[in-house]
Amino acid sequence: MALRPPFERDNAPMSPTSKKPSAAGPAQPAADAAPTGPLTDDELEQLQALMESLPTTLEPLDLAMIDGYLCGLLVQPSPVPPERWLAHIPDVEARKPPTRFDLATMTALVQRRYAELDRAIRARQWFDPWVYPVEDDEDATPSDCVLPWVLGFDTAVNLFTVLLDRHEDELLEPLATLYRHFDPDDLEDADELLAEIETLAPPESLSEAAEDLVRSVLLIADVSRPQQAQAAPARPVRGAPRGAMRAGPGAGRGGAPGGHPARRGGPGGGRPAAAKKSGTRGGR
Repeated sequence: MALRPPFERDNAPMSPTSKKPSAAGPAQPAADAAPTGPLTDDELEQLQALMESLPTTLEPLDLAMIDGYLCGLLVQPSPVPPERWLAHIPDVEARKPPTRFDLATMTALVQRRYAELDRAIRARQWFDPWVYPVEDDEDATPSDCVLPWVLGFDTAVNLFTVLLDRHEDELLEPLATLYRHFDPDDLEDADELLAEIETLAPPESLSEAAEDLVRSVLLIADVSRPQQAQAAPARPVRGAPRGAMRAGPGAGRGGAPGGHPARRGGPGGGRPAAAKKSGTRGGR
């Protein structure tokens, strides 16, 4: 469900006192019309600065977590109303931000990303996940880099549980591909999931890890949001990548034929518990 950009004016008929358009040509669009489309680099920095401005008494999602959170919302079998999910972005517990916080700008930027992801997931198109190298840590693994994104996804599916309540058993492989980035100790009562994770080799690069995030989301959507005329399964169609993941998905993946993650060998299933890492909770 692509949301209408915030503050978009309804196309209401002109009142009798309204000025009619000039005969010279059509009326020009309003100069202050709300922007649409992907966020620019400046807007990404603006959103990051907004989240960093929140007080330490709150637990806001960072950019990578926001992106994973939105994907966790968009693979739900039915849309989650914005008034329910937006409250968890400034604080995972949905505590209210201070009045000085620019909630309107945060909402506008986040809803534009939501709409962009919704279009991609509906069409089973490639999208560029917001994942970043870990700063000041040369030893960071690809899993370390994508873990905040997966934490955001986990937050969504544990706050809004319809996806796992209905389809958990059908989602073993894509869930394992996502949850392999957690420490196994953070996955409670998930023996079958852990067994499936054991069959997967770790990603060899950030690009490979990012590609696996996208493929997992689209595989989950095939189950929870099936297309009307489903063609034979295929790898995501990649558009011109943009956004936070500058390295781009693709070259030199360590994946097995058919676009599946590289495997060690063996089966499994189970529901992941909320993760408890990076100062936030993956669910309640």
